[in-house]
Amino acid sequence: MPEIKVTPLGAGQDVGRSCILVSIGGKNVMLDCGMHMGYNDDRRFPDFSYITQNGRLTEFLDCVIISHFHLDHCGALPYMSEMIGYDGPIYMTHPTKAICPILLEDYRKITVDKKGETNFFTSQMIKDCMKKVVAVHLHQTVQVDDELEIKAYYAGHVLGAAMVLIRVGSESVVYTGDYNMTPDRHLGAAWIDKCRPDLFISESTYATTIRDSKRCRERDFLKKVHDAIERGGKVLIPVFALGRAQELCILLETFWERMNLKAPIYFSTGLTEKANHYYKLFITWTNQKIRKTFVQRNMFEFKHIKAFDRTYADNPGPMVVFATPGMLHAGQSLQIFRKWAGNDKNMVIMPGYCVQGTVGHKILSGQRKLEMEGRQTLEVKMQVEYMSFSAHADAKGIMQLIRQVEPQNVLLVHGEAKKMGFLKEKIEQEFSINCYMPANGETASIVTNPNIPVDISLGLLKGDSSLGPVPDSKKPKLMHGTLIIKDNSLRLVSPEQAVKELGLSEHHLRYTCKVQIQDHHSEQDTLNRIYNHLKNILKDYPIQHLPDGSVMVESILIKISAMSDDQSTKDVLVSWTYQDEELGSYLITLLKKGLPQSIAL
Repeated sequence: MPEIKVTPLGAGQDVGRSCILVSIGGKNVMLDCGMHMGYNDDRRFPDFSYITQNGRLTEFLDCVIISHFHLDHCGALPYMSEMIGYDGPIYMTHPTKAICPILLEDYRKITVDKKGETNFFTSQMIKDCMKKVVAVHLHQTVQVDDELEIKAYYAGHVLGAAMVLIRVGSESVVYTGDYNMTPDRHLGAAWIDKCRPDLFISESTYATTIRDSKRCRERDFLKKVHDAIERGGKVLIPVFALGRAQELCILLETFWERMNLKAPIYFSTGLTEKANHYYKLFITWTNQKIRKTFVQRNMFEFKHIKAFDRTYADNPGPMVVFATPGMLHAGQSLQIFRKWAGNDKNMVIMPGYCVQGTVGHKILSGQRKLEMEGRQTLEVKMQVEYMSFSAHADAKGIMQLIRQVEPQNVLLVHGEAKKMGFLKEKIEQEFSINCYMPANGETASIVTNPNIPVDISLGLLKGDSSLGPVPDSKKPKLMHGTLIIKDNSLRLVSPEQAVKELGLSEHHLRYTCKVQIQDHHSEQDTLNRIYNHLKNILKDYPIQHLPDGSVMVESILIKISAMSDDQSTKDVLVSWTYQDEELGSYLITLLKKGLPQSIAL
């Protein structure tokens, strides 16, 4: 039986370093190629030695697909393509292609220029890697080669995020990447066709969470920020440059305007201008409200939010600062956090998921004494708040998308093992399908039952329909014919057409079966009795008494011979062609029951 094999090199029972290897119909596809925020050693990148111990990856992979620009999905791309070696196509959407190199360069600067790490990709490698990228449009079917095709669908989550349908022959896989099933202030909800794939690979970051109403969360967030400002505190909101950042900026901008607040709001510079530039450029990827408003004014040009300078962190008085990155694992957000952590008037609001090993994860777990670089201990006195503005689907959203897509099997990635296990049970219970959750390096094999398309000749269809009533189109129909395999296609034709097309000589095959019956009459009388018995039962069939004494029903021939030693036992020979196999079997069953004592003539 054909099967699809899936091996996570990252994001298997884990969040971060997304990299999923899929083998389908003899093709190998890599889905995402991310880095792990929680590690600063070799573990930050996926283990590509699983694919090959030495040599380049080009000969092992047919293509690479990147779902969106977040570093846990694209951060290892230059390392994979330029340092390990891959020259094949890398597919992503147009916004992802525009934003991806900016984030990769920013990540490289933090890691190499500031931390001084070696064995890392260079700026030139990022440029060379991006030359291999093929940008795709939503709903565009891209033919990777003669057999492999892909199609992107809108995923919400962040600008340019896409789910992807991968098809080889009649086998198919849907990979969601990260997605959001509820529209927000700047993006729409994820959407995909009811494509009924063999396998549906879904993220499961919030596998056990069902979020409260978005409006309540927004009200709560604004209250917390306002209270901290009123008591003279400073509020740090660690965010990634694109996505939640724009969402929360729109929210605070509107609130400041309505409340006429004077406390400054800052956004750490650098990426922001470029980010907002791309939001303007790819305005069609945002939601309807943003697109409508864009005619009068650009929602991403803020009146109350100004560019941040690192010297502002020491300014007295209240302020709100959006700083990157979102998990407090490096960069400006971590620097500001270290400065403000010691004051209990201050507050840090974590608006999204934090990977294990990051400072964000540690403070959300309740740690109040942190060991920083150089063995320094940082005491955290500031208020720590967690508010989920994460653009991932919750448990309800995941179930909703499975219901929409109607897959044969589900495989979970990008989540914590325990929570995944809970969701796995729920999926199997509700949909009665298999659900898999392989760990990194483990392979899940999913057996598929592919449909094999066969063309049926018009002559065969017409001939078949003329034999009986019009068949029900929704019910399976049994058809007899000759299967011809030619030029990679299959055709079912009538035997006469097959013989003619292929230049073969025709042979007629008949099946013969012997039935013994007890009848004291002569051979000819017994045959007459059989003829009359069949005429009474098979009223819709043409039954002939032939000159040689045999009886014929359709193509079925019935002859009789007496056994020499016992005249009352007769051997009845029933012979038929394969077309009348069903009727032949029925006649044998009828004769085995014997002839009635008196038969109406």
